[in-house]
Amino acid sequence: MTVFQIAYKNLFRRKVHTCFTILGITLSTWVLVTLLGFNKGYENSLNNDINGMGFQIVLTAKGCPYEAATLMLKGGTGLRYMPEDIVKNVSSAKQVEQTTSMLMHAEFDPNKGENGGTTVFMGIDPSTYPLMKPYLQFKQGGWFSNWSENEIVLGFEAAELEQREVGDLMLIAGSDKEYKVVGVLSRTGTQDDGMIFLPLKTVQKIFDKEGFLTMLGIRLNKDANANAFEEELYKLPDVQVVSMAQVKNTIMSLVSSAKAIVFSIAFIAFLIAMFGILNTVLMSVFERYQEIGILKSMGALPKDVFEMILIETSLLCSIGSIIGIIFSITFSKISEFIIRYFLPFAPSGNLIDIDLKIVIVSFAAITLIGITGGIYPALKGAKIRPLDAIRSEN
Repeated sequence: MTVFQIAYKNLFRRKVHTCFTILGITLSTWVLVTLLGFNKGYENSLNNDINGMGFQIVLTAKGCPYEAATLMLKGGTGLRYMPEDIVKNVSSAKQVEQTTSMLMHAEFDPNKGENGGTTVFMGIDPSTYPLMKPYLQFKQGGWFSNWSENEIVLGFEAAELEQREVGDLMLIAGSDKEYKVVGVLSRTGTQDDGMIFLPLKTVQKIFDKEGFLTMLGIRLNKDANANAFEEELYKLPDVQVVSMAQVKNTIMSLVSSAKAIVFSIAFIAFLIAMFGILNTVLMSVFERYQEIGILKSMGALPKDVFEMILIETSLLCSIGSIIGIIFSITFSKISEFIIRYFLPFAPSGNLIDIDLKIVIVSFAAITLIGITGGIYPALKGAKIRPLDAIRSEN
C-alpha cells in the first residue's frame, strides 16, 4: 500500500472532522473566487458602459459630479438643466470633432403598473446622436424621419415594458398626442435599453423645456489635448464638466471602501480555514499517535510520515477548493443579484466574471495556505518516537 493510499483512507476514517474542514475550505474558496470575479467583472462592465457613451466629455448643469455620473450612465430623476446656447460655444472649438445635444426628462406615469411608475424620455439630435453611438442597431425600423414628426424610438427593454413594436401608436405621459413607434433598438446592455427616444425639439416642446438641455456629449479630435480642453470648459458658467475617466474614478471610489472591507472579511475567512486545517490534521496526529509509532517501528521513515500527513492536507485543500470553485460559478448570478442590491451604482453587464486565470489563482492560493497550515502537524508526526508511541496509553 502506498503512502498516498494510506493518507486517502485516513481522511475517511474521521468523516465528521473531514467534512467540516472541507466545508470551511469550500466557503473560503467560494468567497475568494467570487471577489476576484467581481473585481474583474465590475471594472470590465464599467469600462463597457463608459465606452458605450460614444463621447469622451459630457457637459451637464452645475451640480454634484456623483449625480452627473449616475445621470449619464443610468438615467436619473433629479435632473438639472443648462441653456442650449452652450452648444455654439463648444462646437466651434478646434479641439471638438462632434457634439450631440440631449434632454433627458423623467415623467411619472399613473398608468404604469398598479401604483404607477417613472418613464425616462431622451430627446436627441437625430443628425448627430446616431453618429456618436454607432454601436446602436435596430431590431425593427430605424431613426426618425425628421425633427418635427410625432415619432418615437424605443430601447429594447422599453419596448418590452410598453409592449410596443414598429407601427404602434403610443400615448406619452404629459402629452395628449399619439406618437408612432418607428424603431425598436436591439439590446445593448447599456442605459439606452430602457430609454424612450424622441427628437430633441419634441421633448423640449412637450415638457416645456424649450431652450434647455440636460447633457451635451463631446467627441474630441484624435490629436486634441483633452486635459487642456477640459480646463477651458471649466471657465464656462453654470456647467459641470465630466470626462469619462472622471466618471470611472468617481464610481470606483464609491465602491473601493466596500471592496476593502469585503477583502478583509475574505482574509479572515482564509485564516479561519488555515487554522481549521491545522486543528483537524493535528488532532488526527494525536489520535493516531500509537498507529504512527507502529508504522515507524515497521520501517516507515520520518519523511514517509511527513509526506503522508501533507498528502492528507493537500487532499483536504484540493477537494474543498474544487467544490468552492464549482459553487462560485454555479451561484454567480445569485451573488451578482445580492451585489446589485447593496451597491450604490452597478453597471450593466456581468458584475462577476470568473475566468480560468481566477480559477487557477484561487485554487493555488487556497491549496498553498492549507499546506502551510499542515506543515506543523506533519513535523509533529514525523518526530514521534516509535517506542514512546507504543508505550503510550493514548
